[in-house]
Formats: sequence, C-alpha cells, structure tokens
Amino acid sequence: MPIDKLGIRVLVVDDERLIADTLALILNKSGFETVAAYSGAKAVELAEVLKPNVLISDVIMEGMNGVEAAIRISASLPGCRVILFSGNAATEDLLHGAEVKGHRFELIGKPIHPRVLLDRLARSPSIPA
Repeated sequence: MPIDKLGIRVLVVDDERLIADTLALILNKSGFETVAAYSGAKAVELAEVLKPNVLISDVIMEGMNGVEAAIRISASLPGCRVILFSGNAATEDLLHGAEVKGHRFELIGKPIHPRVLLDRLARSPSIPA
C-alpha cells in the first residue's frame, strides 16, 4: 500500500557523509522532506528544530552512537519512527541494551539498498503526522 509522503519529514544520520547524503537525496526524490546529519549529536540538535516523523540512522558512529541518538530523539519526539541500520556485530549489544531500557527500534542491515528502505517505509502501517 503506497503511503502519502507529503509532509513526512525524515532525518537521515550517518557519519559517512556520502551515505547520509545519498540516502537523503534518494528519499527527497521519492517525495519525502529529508535532511542529512553526520553525527548523533547533530541529529539530536536537528531533531529539536525539524521535528522529523522518521529517523533513519547508522548505529556505529564516533561520539554519540545511533542508538543513543534514537533514545534521545524518541524521548523528545515519542511519535518519531526510528529505523536503524548497521553492518557491525557490536550493534546487537547496543540494541539489547536499549531494549532492556524499554526502547525497541527497527533494524536494517548495512549496506542498505535504497529499494529496501523505501519498501520498509511503505510497509509502515502508520507514519506519524
């Protein structure tokens, strides 16, 4: 079922700028309002202003990792859908630690194919307004 993308704000986070910028470009061309950030700390800062409906973040980043950023953003924007992606084995421990604290996030393996991401967004029964 296609989703109405009008007005859906997406924050894409990856410390590899090429990945963040490429995903943001693909999502923008697919009709989403998308902004890229290059660190967990910057994502938290931008989320306060942008109020994204969806956060798509790499997990393993220098400084604040994607799980920490997702927890902070979810605290201030409880309706924000969080999709994490990673190709690192350490991700399981970080996600388990978040689950123990009551946080559950979607996970996609890295490298992420844009079609997989778009399909995942389209399968969402509800993207908050």
